[in-house]
Amino acid sequence: MGALDGLTVVDLTSMVSGPVAAMMLADQGARVIKVEPLAGEQMRHIGSKFNGLTPAFFSCNRGKESIALDLKSDEGKRILLELADRADVFIQNFRPGAIERMGFGEDTLRATNKSLIYVSISGFGEHGPYADKRVYDPVVQALSGATDIQADRSTGEPNMFRIIIADKVTSLTAAQAISSALYAREKTGEGQHIRLSMLDTMLSFFWPEAMQGMTYADFEFDTRKSGGAMDLVYQTQDRHITAGAISDKEWAGMCRALDREDWIDDARFRTATDRFKNVAERKELTAIEVKKWSSHDILSRMEAEGVPCAPLLLREELLDHAQVNANTSVQRVNFEGFGEVRQPRPAAQFSKTPSAIAGPGPALGEHAEAILAELGYTPESIGQLVEHGKIRIEGRE
Repeated sequence: MGALDGLTVVDLTSMVSGPVAAMMLADQGARVIKVEPLAGEQMRHIGSKFNGLTPAFFSCNRGKESIALDLKSDEGKRILLELADRADVFIQNFRPGAIERMGFGEDTLRATNKSLIYVSISGFGEHGPYADKRVYDPVVQALSGATDIQADRSTGEPNMFRIIIADKVTSLTAAQAISSALYAREKTGEGQHIRLSMLDTMLSFFWPEAMQGMTYADFEFDTRKSGGAMDLVYQTQDRHITAGAISDKEWAGMCRALDREDWIDDARFRTATDRFKNVAERKELTAIEVKKWSSHDILSRMEAEGVPCAPLLLREELLDHAQVNANTSVQRVNFEGFGEVRQPRPAAQFSKTPSAIAGPGPALGEHAEAILAELGYTPESIGQLVEHGKIRIEGRE
């Protein structure tokens, strides 16, 4: 049994920020009931489908149960309220004010479920000039300084992270916050409202090193100029690698690996402060030397000297990498209708309450009959809800 076994989560979120947070809770043993509109949430429709599901939807929603409701109807509203009344956690990521207009605000749900952990995820927070704006990951990247952090080191041209980093950092933050709120509830018996914005989570995520130039008000500096003119990506004779040396011991090891022991006592690089001060020159000279070697040879020499280093793997190479396989980092699970499905194993490994991939991504409304039966609905009444378009079960239209 997982750490969250026995807990019920009602997931009213869409896209990535909320769904991935709820998926992590499912991996850790929670029962997650995903409530969707009759057409299915947007991630069901982005990308090519296999067995009716897109890869992204599957990965964001594995292990969940699905029920599709018309939340504008009295019947749909009543079902959601009944689910929330039995839930431990309720997660929504509509724009501020929308959930209250729908009739499912915190006050409404807490009137009958005092211990509920109510989670609201937004793009920018509930106040301010951006509060009501529509949001996707690139917008948050633009406002959080991400594009400046990723700017081309030589031209200064801004760049985006090529992943939806703001959504996923928010997911991690939400899952951690929910766990803390559940722990607090164990001590007090009281539920609470967790509010978090994608903008706030990204600023917290970036701050330690990317915003260090603004940390001390009386000692500001341009962080962009402190990282050197190039990233720690080096071209060898056959492929790219990364290698870095921070301590004096690591630097000496790198110098020996490159057959440049003369750099060890070079005044430009003798201490960590010297190396930081002359970082651009150091990286440029290192790049020249690395390019003289094959990746196998230079990585072997660096590893022998205790220098942190690795090849830059293509995504397709991950499945065959020795360390990834030693960790069983990518699990291969056979699900009916899908064949072998590859998913990253839950990253947190518990010794007493193991996490696990609980099941595949659900078909739209796949679990509606079982969920409604638990609430006391008869097969006949469920059939009427389907017939009148108040719920949807894929394959029963």
